[in-house]
Amino acid sequence: MAARRSGGLWRWGELLPVQDAGFITYLGEGDTPLQPAPRLGSWLGLRRLEVKRESLNPTGSFKARGMAVAVSRAVELGATHLVAPSAGNAGGALAAYAAAAGVRATVIMPADAPAQNQVEVLAAGARLILLEGLISDCGRLAALFRDEAGAFDLSTLKEPYRVEGKKTMGFELAQQLGWRLPDAIVYPTGGGTGIVGMWKGFEELEALGAIGAERPRMFSVQAEGCAPIVRAFEHGERFARPWEGAETAAAGLRVPSAVGDFLILDCLRQSGGAAIAVAERDILETRSRLGGIGFGYTSLETAAAAAGLKALVESGLIHEDEEVILFDTGAGFKSEPPTFESPRSIPNDPDYWEEKVIPDVL
Repeated sequence: MAARRSGGLWRWGELLPVQDAGFITYLGEGDTPLQPAPRLGSWLGLRRLEVKRESLNPTGSFKARGMAVAVSRAVELGATHLVAPSAGNAGGALAAYAAAAGVRATVIMPADAPAQNQVEVLAAGARLILLEGLISDCGRLAALFRDEAGAFDLSTLKEPYRVEGKKTMGFELAQQLGWRLPDAIVYPTGGGTGIVGMWKGFEELEALGAIGAERPRMFSVQAEGCAPIVRAFEHGERFARPWEGAETAAAGLRVPSAVGDFLILDCLRQSGGAAIAVAERDILETRSRLGGIGFGYTSLETAAAAAGLKALVESGLIHEDEEVILFDTGAGFKSEPPTFESPRSIPNDPDYWEEKVIPDVL
C-alpha cells in the first residue's frame, strides 16, 4: 500500500503521471510532517491546530512537489529545455529539478523578486531573466520562449503536471490523519494550485474508497495589496478580474491574475469555505509573533495564512473546537524584505564591550 512505502511523494506513483520510473527526479520531496501546534493554537484560540510543514521540502517550499513531478514527466516526454515564470520559489524549484534531471532551464522573474530566490536559480545553473513587471508579464515572456525556442512551458496550469505533484499534499494529509480529513484547511493563495491540487487529491482518494465524501472547508488567504480571489469570492463571481497595482512583500501572493481562478473559487464554494485578505502590517507582525512562540522563521506567505486564520477565528468562520490544518508553505530565509533591521556592527574594543555591550545583555 502506498502509505507504507518510502520515497516521499513518489510512493503514490500509480496516481502520478510519470510512466517510467527511470525518469523520476527525486530530491527528497514529500512526506512533510503534520505537526501539532498548541502554543500557536492558544494564541489563535484553537484547541486542535496542526501545521503541515511544507517548508521542509528540499527547496524550502511546497513548490518542490509540483516541479518534481512536472520536470520528471516533461523529460519523459522528451523535453530538453524547460521554462517558467516565477515570483520566487517555483523558479528555484525548477532550477534544482532541471539540474538534477540534466536538462536546461530558463526562469523568468520580476526584477524585484526576492534576492534569495534569484541566487537559488543561478546556483543551480539555470538561466535567469529579470523582467520589469509582474508575474503575469513574466508569463507572457515564457509563452514566447515556448513558441520561439521550443521550450517546454511549466507555467502554472499551462500544463497538467505541476498540480499532480501538489495533489500529494492531500494524499499525505488524509493518510497522516488516519484516512479522514480535518474540519478546515487554511492556505495562502497566489496561483492557487495547492488548493486545486488537494481538492483533486481528495476526489481521487474517494474514488479509490480510501476516504468518504466529507470534505474540509477550504480557506484562501491573500494580501490586501493583491487579493483578486477574495474580491471575486465576495462578489459572487466565477472568474477573478486582474488586480491593478498588485503590491505585497509576500512575493508568492503577488499574483494579480491566477490562471486557475475559477478552479480555486469552485473549491472554496463547494467546500463551504471562504477567502480573506490580510493587511501587510498584520503579515509582518504575525511573522514576528510566530517566531516568538517557537514556530520558527516562517515565510511571509505562511505568516499571511496565520494572520488570516486569526481573523477567521475572530469572525466565527472557524470555531475553537474544530480541527484545523494551517499550511506552512515556505521557509522564512527565502522571504524578503526582513521584518527586522540588521544589527549594527560594534567596535572591536574590549572596553566598549564591557561598557556598552555586556550591560545591554544583562
